[in-house]
Amino acid sequence: MKYRSARSKVYAVALSVCFSLAVLMIGSCGSGDSSTGIRVEDMGLEASAEAMRADVVALTDEGFEGRETGTSGAYAAGQWLADRMATLGLQAAGDSGFYQTFRYKPHPPMQVHGHGDTSTTMGMAVVREIVGRNVLGATASLSDTTQRWGVIGCHHDHLGWGDENSLWRGAAEGDSSIHPGADDNASGVALLLELASRHSVVPLVDHPLLMASFSGEEKGLWGSNHYTDEPTVAMEHIDWMINFDMVGRLKGDTLAVYGNGTSPVWNDILDTCNAAEGAGFELVLSESGVGPSDHTSFYLADVPVLHFFTGQHEDYHKPTDTADKLNYEGMVRIADFSACIVRELSVLDSIPFTKTKDSSNDDAPRFKVTLGVVPDYLFSGTGMRIDGVSEERPAQVAGMQKGDVVLRIGDHDVMDMMGYMEGLSLYEEGQTTPVMIQRGKDTLTVDVTWD
Repeated sequence: MKYRSARSKVYAVALSVCFSLAVLMIGSCGSGDSSTGIRVEDMGLEASAEAMRADVVALTDEGFEGRETGTSGAYAAGQWLADRMATLGLQAAGDSGFYQTFRYKPHPPMQVHGHGDTSTTMGMAVVREIVGRNVLGATASLSDTTQRWGVIGCHHDHLGWGDENSLWRGAAEGDSSIHPGADDNASGVALLLELASRHSVVPLVDHPLLMASFSGEEKGLWGSNHYTDEPTVAMEHIDWMINFDMVGRLKGDTLAVYGNGTSPVWNDILDTCNAAEGAGFELVLSESGVGPSDHTSFYLADVPVLHFFTGQHEDYHKPTDTADKLNYEGMVRIADFSACIVRELSVLDSIPFTKTKDSSNDDAPRFKVTLGVVPDYLFSGTGMRIDGVSEERPAQVAGMQKGDVVLRIGDHDVMDMMGYMEGLSLYEEGQTTPVMIQRGKDTLTVDVTWD
């Protein structure tokens, strides 16, 4: 079926989701009748997986054109999300209904892309103001400042037709294709909505929750930075923030959780909930509150944070990050684990904030070259394991493959990701360096010419 506009497609997708799910039972979906009561029924784990699948499929629909911040596709996706929040009984928590608008003017040499944008030519940076919208829903009135608040967050924006962050080979050659962003980050949105749905059935906590979906994350955490600067719930009332970004590709039991050093309460809670039935994750923990997602904005405002992540993959920032590749049963496990954490937080008298020792990037090695690989951030062994190889980049030209583990760059031993970055910092573009890798049981040395 074809639609005449993005707006009409939003309503069509929303209606499709409403009628296809047994999870949401409302008297007249999309009728606009404010007198219609909302009744949410718990239909079990299978229904949770199907509900999250339906949300991911809806949000990655090509009518939203990849949801690049500041585009009509992103606005339409935000409208779809606001409608979903309303059906779950959340109250509008933005500065204009469910929306919080922010404006940002990027600086050269950032390239602003737009499908059919004739102002983007010859690689010249175009500087124009970008208007984005966060989508915010709450379980209580914003006027309720007598209680503590928790924030469950994600981002719903992505790369549109292939913005400056695309890793797709075609984008580098000037082509464009919709980047659906199923794992990044329709998966996080689906998890947020799943927890909102569960809270509607049986409250997870007895204090208010803010369900916050930010835009502009892919551009540089614009939406969450704006929120912490101009919050609709005052930051002094926010006790904690849990963030979901790329949580749809669970492999086995390995789950990365970042930020456990931002409060002394986190480790005990993680241990308690990981011992619950159905959990049993192999947790890869990182204490730092700083990372490439929206939890960072809250950490920098002295809020304890946790960030959930299931790992990089070859489809990251490419048109191939599609809904059919997600592990929805794994997402249910993460939702169960997260719900347990939220419940455990509710019984604590206080949740102290702790700055992490690596909260500053000042000591991070600076490097001018790359291998052209996707690191496996969940790898806990010695070295840096490669989770994906970009075509016609140094690693691929040198014959390196997915699954190879980098052990040494030149004379520099690579023990972990930090060692890998330190190794990169030693070289300049055009130099050729021997790189030792482990492939299965074999140890090989290949010559890499850096770019």
